[in-house]
Amino acid sequence: MHSSDVNKLKLYVEKIENLEAEKVEVQENISDVFKQAKADGFDVKIMKKVIKLKKMKTEDRENEDMLLDTYMLALGMIPSSDTTSE
Repeated sequence: MHSSDVNKLKLYVEKIENLEAEKVEVQENISDVFKQAKADGFDVKIMKKVIKLKKMKTEDRENEDMLLDTYMLALGMIPSSDTTSE
């Protein structure tokens, strides 16, 4: 490997290492915010789900909701909305 390539490689590795360190710090900050929210009485598990859903496109979220309802209905976890009395 040429010396210029070695230098480039070193720079890339160093940049990635720095970004990894920043990522750890950001994750610690996020964890602290979740701890604060929990201390204020919020359900962190639900908050994480809401954040995940907010990142999704509306169409993808609607498709996921429909599929979840379909599976839950099939497993008897929710009542069928089209039941008729005999």
